[in-house]
Formats: sequence, C-alpha cells, structure tokens
Amino acid sequence: MQSNLTVGNPLSLDRIRSVLVRLEDTIIFSLIERAQFVHNARMYQRGAFKELQDIGFNGSWLEWFLKETETFHAKARRYTRSVSPWSHHSIYPFFPSSPDEYPFSSDLPEPIIPPLSFPQILYPNKINVNPSILSFYTRTIVPRITRHATLLLAASKRAKGIVGDEEHEDDGNYGSAATIDIEILQAISKRVHYGKFVSESKFIQDPAAFIPHILKPNRPALEALITKPEVERKLLIRLQKKAETYAQDFASDGTIQLANGSVNGASKIDVAGVVELYESFIIPITKEVEVDYLLQRLVGLSDAEIDILAKKSGTSS
Repeated sequence: MQSNLTVGNPLSLDRIRSVLVRLEDTIIFSLIERAQFVHNARMYQRGAFKELQDIGFNGSWLEWFLKETETFHAKARRYTRSVSPWSHHSIYPFFPSSPDEYPFSSDLPEPIIPPLSFPQILYPNKINVNPSILSFYTRTIVPRITRHATLLLAASKRAKGIVGDEEHEDDGNYGSAATIDIEILQAISKRVHYGKFVSESKFIQDPAAFIPHILKPNRPALEALITKPEVERKLLIRLQKKAETYAQDFASDGTIQLANGSVNGASKIDVAGVVELYESFIIPITKEVEVDYLLQRLVGLSDAEIDILAKKSGTSS
C-alpha cells in the first residue's frame, strides 16, 4: 500500500488513521494469500540452500529474496536519504526522505534517478525495528497462518506413502511464498513505523504535555499519553470482522457461499491469529516505536528551543 506524502497534511490524525485502516486491508489480504501455501520452514533457515552459498550468500532464502527485491526498489528510489535540515545541531545528519519506508536489508544501492524532495515531516531519528518484525513473522506468524495448508499437505503425502519428517511443511513453492512474505513484511513495517507519525502529530499539538516526561525520561508516562484503550478495542473488533469477511468465498451473484451452514472463511485464514497478531505484536511494538521516537524528539535542540516548545500547550486527540 502506498501513501502520497506530498499532498495534504501527513500529520493530520484523520489522515494517519486512514492510512492505518487501509494497511489493515493490505495485511489481511496478504496473510490470506500466504495461508494458501504451507510453512516451507526451509525458506527461513540460514544455510539451507546450497545454491545461495554457492553465490556467496549465507543468509536464508527469505533474506536473499528481501535483499534482491529491496536492491531493485532502492534503485527506483523507494529508500533514499536526505541531509537533515537540523544537521548543524543534530546527531542525525541524514534521515529517510521517504519517511514511511524502511528496508529490511542493509548496504542498498543509491537510486538511479534523482530522489524526490519530500517536506520535512518527522524529526531525525534512527529507529528501525524491522529485525524484530522479521523474527516474529518467521517464528510465530508463518507457522500459525499456514497450519491448515501444512496439515492438508501432510495428509496428501501420507496417502502417497510418504511418512515421518518428509510429510510435513514443504511444498517447494519458495518463490511464490517469499513474494507474499515480502508484501506482508513491508506492510507490517509501514504500519509499525507509522507510529512515528502518530507521535509527531500528538507532540506538536501539545509539546508541554510530553517534554517533562522526555527530559526525565519516563517511558510509562509517555506511553500513557499516546495510548487510547477504546481505540485499540474498536480496532481489534474491526480486524476480526474484516478477516471473517475477506476470508469468505462469494458466488457469481455476490452471495456468500456457506459451508455446513456457516461462513466458510476458516480454511482461508486463521481469523483469531490475525487479531492476535495485532493485539500481541503490532500494537505493542508500535507503542515502543512511538515512545522511542518521543524520547529522541528533543535530541540536538538547545535549552532555549526546548523552553519555547515547553510553553506550547494544547489538547491531544
């Protein structure tokens, strides 16, 4: 999912909410697609493919796929850096000029066309939690959402006389599965790092509420300022309804096809797993990003500049 940061106010909370809601759709649809393939655990094991070792790559199949994909994207200026306008007093002389895009790979090439000039939106920072996202995705999400397909494959192999370890987890669709993995990872990454936009929006609305807790520093107090339990509750309800709806099959006339008198989405996606992904991982790690961003929000500012900000107060929403 793409968002145009050159149009409108990217720090409007209404706009941020719209982006986050659309990302829900992207993540759910991609999870449904990934669930059609089995676990293919070999894809996530470093050194499992001799072919990669032969070309000098020692990571996993997915890590190689990410590197190759993001190398192309970097050349097309998806991931670029600009000189910070605060470089004269900031420890961050560079910041992403695509502030909602964060690669999983390092040492990417420069773009072959001139970078776009984005308005300065976020305060310079070094926060990138993609390593945590990649680890959680491969260790927890993939095994859960592919469980149904993996069990079906095992039953099919047993029917052919293949039993034991050989009956599980691998259908050989490494390219197709990795392509979807990357779509999911990039969408989750954007969703999580968009927490920076939330923090910046709320900070500029009411700096006085945040600055004492940034200077102290007080993580629990900052988290309390950005946490809206009712918003989170409604989000999880919306996610469940979306996952249940998107996982259904529809007849040619648009009516829902039922299986045994009930909705038929269970075979497409683990609906509870989608909700748990948000509740147990995406929401908590987004809060970590939001708080980490706030804790870096005053870095490089003089005492006089901080005092001016501290006198500005408003109402957070």
